[in-house]
Amino acid sequence: MLHLDAQNTDVLQDYLRRRGWLDTEEKIESVEKPGEGNMNYTVRVITPNRTLIVKQSRDYVEKYPTIPAPANRAVIEGRFYQKVQPIPMLANYMPQLLGADEDNNILVLQDLGTARDYTFLYQPGQLLSDTDSVALTAYLSELHHQFLVEEPDPIFANQAMRELNHEHLFKYPFLEENGFDLDTIQPGLQALAMPYKRDADLKKSVRQLGERYLADGTRRGATSAPKALLHGDYYPGSWLQATIGDELVIKVIDPEFCFYGPPEFDLGVMIAHLMMAQQPLSTLDTILATYEKPAGFDDTLRQRFTGVELMRRLIGLAQLPLSLSLEQKQSLLSEARHML
Repeated sequence: MLHLDAQNTDVLQDYLRRRGWLDTEEKIESVEKPGEGNMNYTVRVITPNRTLIVKQSRDYVEKYPTIPAPANRAVIEGRFYQKVQPIPMLANYMPQLLGADEDNNILVLQDLGTARDYTFLYQPGQLLSDTDSVALTAYLSELHHQFLVEEPDPIFANQAMRELNHEHLFKYPFLEENGFDLDTIQPGLQALAMPYKRDADLKKSVRQLGERYLADGTRRGATSAPKALLHGDYYPGSWLQATIGDELVIKVIDPEFCFYGPPEFDLGVMIAHLMMAQQPLSTLDTILATYEKPAGFDDTLRQRFTGVELMRRLIGLAQLPLSLSLEQKQSLLSEARHML
C-alpha cells in the first residue's frame, strides 16, 4: 500500500504521473495542506499548470492517530461522487472527482481554491443567510429525492463507518465513565452531563434510535419504507464557501459517512448544528418548510435525530468550537432530551 507523504514529492509525482493524473512532463512545484481536516491525509498539489487535491484514508483518524477508522472510507466517498455526477444540480454543489485508486484508498479531486467552511457559524453573531439556507436545503432535498429506493445499492452499506459513528453518537456520550473529563472542555460541564448519563429512560430511547441508524431505517412501525442516499455528516464542517472565478459559491464536501437510510437523519443533524450555532428560529423554520420531504417522512424521527446529535456534540468526544455558556448548553440538553 502506497503511503502518501507530502515530504516526498518525487514519489508523489511519479505516482500521479503513472496514474495519468499528471502529464508525463508535469512537475510538482510544491505541496501544501489545504485546510484543517480531521479524518484523512489531504494535500494540495501545485504544478505550473494547475492545482489538485489528493486525499488518502488510512486505518486511523488522521487528527487522532490512536482512534482506528475504516481504511476504505475514501473509496466510499469516491463512489458517492460518481453516483451524484449524472445529476447536474448535485454535481454542481460538489468538487469534481478526477480520479480514484481503490487499492490505495486515494482520491484526486478538483481544488476549490480559496474556501472556508461554515464552522464560523458557531461564533457569536454569525448568521446563515437566507440564500445559503435555501441552497443547503435544496441540495439535501435533491439528494434524498434522486436516490430514494426500496432496495439500496450494497456498495453504499458503509457498515464500518456507521459503526464508528454509532459508537460516538449513540453510546460514548451516555457512558458515566468513558475516560473523557468534560471539565477539560468547560468547567462544570461534567456535572451538567451526569444526569443525562444516568437517565435510564433516555438511554433506552437513544439505544433504540441507534438501532434504527445501524439498520438503515428499514422499519417504520411494522412497514418497510424507502431509503434515501444520505450525506451522513451534513453539518457546517462539510459546507464550504468557495470562490470560483469571481463568484462566491456553496460546495458540499466529505460524504465519507454516506449510506442509504432514513432521510430524517441528515435533516436532523443539520438542524442540531444550527441550533448550537444559535441561528434564529426563523432560519430553522425556513429550512424545515423548504425541505421537500420524501413520502413517509416522519418529523418526530427527525427531531429524535436532532436531539441525539445535540447531546453527542455537547457531552461527547466530538466537540465543536462553540461559544456557549453552561446555561445555554443546559437549555439545549434539556430540549434534546425532550426531543428524544
